[in-house]
Amino acid sequence: MTVGAPPGPPDPVPLYGPGLDGDMPARYERMRREHGPVVPVAIAPGVEAWLVLGHRELLHLTRDEQYFSHDPRRWSALRDGRVPPDSPLIPLVGWRPALLFADGRQHRRMRQAVAEALARLDGHELIRRVRATAERLIAGFADRHEADLVPQYARMLPLQVVTQLLGLDEEQGPRLVEAIAAVVAPTAAATGANRRMGGMLLELIERKKRQPGPDVTSWLLEHEVGLSDQEVLHNLVVIIVAGNQTTVNWIADAVRVLLTDPGFRSSLSGGHLTVDDALDLVLWRYPPTANFPGRYATRDLRFGGQHIRAGDMLILGLAGANADPEVLPEDGRPVVGNRSHLAFGAGPHTCPAQDPARLITRTAVDTLRHRLPDLELAVTKDQLTWITSPWSKNLAGLPVRFTAPQLAAGAATTPTADPDSGD
Repeated sequence: MTVGAPPGPPDPVPLYGPGLDGDMPARYERMRREHGPVVPVAIAPGVEAWLVLGHRELLHLTRDEQYFSHDPRRWSALRDGRVPPDSPLIPLVGWRPALLFADGRQHRRMRQAVAEALARLDGHELIRRVRATAERLIAGFADRHEADLVPQYARMLPLQVVTQLLGLDEEQGPRLVEAIAAVVAPTAAATGANRRMGGMLLELIERKKRQPGPDVTSWLLEHEVGLSDQEVLHNLVVIIVAGNQTTVNWIADAVRVLLTDPGFRSSLSGGHLTVDDALDLVLWRYPPTANFPGRYATRDLRFGGQHIRAGDMLILGLAGANADPEVLPEDGRPVVGNRSHLAFGAGPHTCPAQDPARLITRTAVDTLRHRLPDLELAVTKDQLTWITSPWSKNLAGLPVRFTAPQLAAGAATTPTADPDSGD
């Protein structure tokens, strides 16, 4: 990595628009052939960045805070006014006083509080909560013998569990769920939803200061590093927004693969794979977050064969780096039990919530398999639809059918509201 005079910038590859509807692994490989391990991209009209697809380069990017900062206030596109304040990018990449946007000592201070608060979660209690929520959601659609598992299961389960872990009550939880769904959507509504989410979380923080409980919000407030109310607020936002959609996608893709890959399903049913093995294979092939923002160059430099300018954004190409031929076995398939994938990032900013996310996902998938043993896809896999953004390609729906649900004794049978129905 050396400093050099940059030539004219290469044409960026758009990471938005209808072109994302195609085969993304093939698209990443084409980018790699044409540009190398670091690819010029556009994440919105007129907003350019670099997508890091090389496994070695991504590890370097995540570990070197001297050249690559987490602070988006260094981003030249933002400073120069090329990203308007109401851009749907801002709720995800705008600066917050949270661990995701800090370097060095400040990052370590906030990460300590977040990691230790999450470590206080009782794994057995978390599994019990997830299973109870999963049983209730399944019972809500079981008598119809059909469901769409994205809006009726994968999208609802993590949020209902996480809002409980934060200490929200049954009335506040659904309102926060609605706001979060709008924040992560790449639309103009994200900015207003971001404000609503902040207001609800500030109310929660004030209540927990008066009446602390056994929940993540209270544990952050009482942690010895002394987080301010604003730091607690914005670290909660990071936990919810960054962690929730990851878990939603992980559940949905694991179930999709089970339903569309006969070899995968038979290996799991026959005991050749455990559920954790299956989840790791999904993390290798279909990381829940394909591309994660961002790092910001602190100076002009040459990196991955490209001339990077100070203030440029670099995006972690997690899906592309997982498929880097330099690190995959010769047959291109990841080894069962190998957790050296980059689905949760790397370096000091590796996701601190990956263990709770795994517990939630494993329990969600396992409960579904046992309660709906003859589950099958209700459409062909080519008919599945997707929601695309610069950051991920998410299933829009997963229509399924089944004939013999095996409900738990005492499971609720009240139909569950679809979060997209407006009920």
